Formats: sequence, C-alpha cells, structure tokens
Amino acid sequence: MPDIGWLFARLADPRVIVDILVVALIIYWLLWVAQGTRATQLIRGIVTLLALLLFLGTALRLSTLNWLLARIWPALVVAIPIIFQPELRRALEQLGHTGSWLRTPFPAGVEGDQEQVVDEIVRAAAQLARQRYGALIVIERETGLQDFVDRGILVDATLSRQLLINIFFPNSPLHDAAVILRGNRIVAASVVLPLTDNISASGQLGTRHRAAIGVSEQSDAVAVVVSEESGQLAVAHNGRLIRNLDQDRLRRVLRSLLRLDRPEGRGSATNGRLHLPARFLLGNRTSSSASTASRRQSKPSRTRS
Repeated sequence: MPDIGWLFARLADPRVIVDILVVALIIYWLLWVAQGTRATQLIRGIVTLLALLLFLGTALRLSTLNWLLARIWPALVVAIPIIFQPELRRALEQLGHTGSWLRTPFPAGVEGDQEQVVDEIVRAAAQLARQRYGALIVIERETGLQDFVDRGILVDATLSRQLLINIFFPNSPLHDAAVILRGNRIVAASVVLPLTDNISASGQLGTRHRAAIGVSEQSDAVAVVVSEESGQLAVAHNGRLIRNLDQDRLRRVLRSLLRLDRPEGRGSATNGRLHLPARFLLGNRTSSSASTASRRQSKPSRTRS
C-alpha cells in the first residue's frame, strides 16, 4: 500500500501541483480539440483495447502478453502523432491564432475598406438568397489561404456585389464552389475547400455548409453561406455555423467577427468570438436542440446546401 504521508509531502511542493495542473490542462485541451471528430472514436478504441489487454495480462499473469505490452509503449509514441495528425495540426493552428488576440485583425487605415467589404458581401448575399442562388464566400484573415487559392481560378478583381452575383449565377463556370476574398479583392473563384470531419454536421448539412465549417476549422477565416434550397444565410467561424440569419443579423455577425464594432458598442464580440443564442449555432460544440432543428431544415446533398 502506498505511503499516504509521502504523497502529502510531495503535494506540499507548489511545483508538483503546477506540474499536475499543466499536464491536466494539456490533456483536457487535446480532448477538447478532438471532440466532435473521428478522433473521439479512435481514442475510445485505443483506451478500450489497452485496458482490456492490461487487465488480461495482470489478472491471468500472461507473461508473453505482459512482455509485449512493456515493449509497445515506445511504438505508441511514434504511432499516436501519425494516427491523430489532422487533430494535432488543427490544435497547433489554433495555438497560432492566439496572436490575433494581441492586435486588431486589420491594420490602421484598412477599417474603412472592411466596412465596404462587409456592406458588399451582405447586399450580395441578400440578393442571392432572394433568388435562391447558392453561394460560399470566404473572407481570409490572419491565416493565409493561398493553398486553397491555388486550387481555384484566379480572379484578382475588386470586390463588388454585382461581380459576386455574376460568379454564383446558376450554370456559370465558377458558381459551384467557393470565392476567397483577401482585403477588398476577390482573389479566386471555383475554389474547392475541405469538408468538415464533424460527425454531427456531416449527416445534416449540404456540401457548401460542410465546406464552410471545414475551412473555418483549419483557419481563422469567416465563411458566408447562402443555401440554394432554402435561401437561408449562415456564417461559419471557428468550426461553428451560425444559421437562420437575415440581412441585418448577417451584417452584425460579420462586423462582430471582423471586429469592426467598438468594444463599448452594442456588439457582443469578445476576442473575435460572437455570443449568440444556442439555436443559431451548429458546429463542433452545439446543443442537441440546434442539431435537431438543423436536421429538419436541411437535407444532405452533393451539390446543394
């Protein structure tokens, strides 16, 4: 039986407590990043398998199995980064985004341009929604999206709502993918984006919404989605989908996420995050009621959303 006095003596050292807290926070953060992805099932499978093998080896005193388990731990150190490569990459990218907390997302003198960008996007999205033209507009921020730009058709044109509407006009050569904005310019169209691995969203949403969530999971970009089936407006940010927006709500959401509203104003943005009721959210961490509502309102489709 372990010596309880020795344990309390160790805990009396503040460095030991800090050490335990740091390790616990790292484990909690990794599990938080993996939540809602395929990594959750992988973790459960690995933990279940190892627990079963350890129980059998200890209870039945299986010497060969115990010898194998004793030598498998170094291999796991190499295997785990390979198995969980997408989740680890996403976690490191989220750490890299913390620099945006210390500075505004746009330099001085660019805020006026961003006001015009938001206005053009909102007016274009509202007209596209009225005409039931599907659209996916991605706003590049601190994380560069050049890898995705290279996959699309280079445009490099000044942003305007007329150009956005023409790009997403049905049966036009560029309508069936995403548009990427950089500053006040449309840099590329017909861009193929990665789809989200979020299990709850994959079976409920169409391709555009899943692509919007996917690009927001891998970067700090903000994606505006116009549903072709319902004409609803939505915004994806940080792996979440804010749905059921009208023109005024869309404007407020974009201004808050792009930090164009002053902190003392009526906007509710904090560190680039927007606080909205749970019924508007769908993504990595949402309530079951929001998921149920979205399942009733959207049908999965290959080219429509």
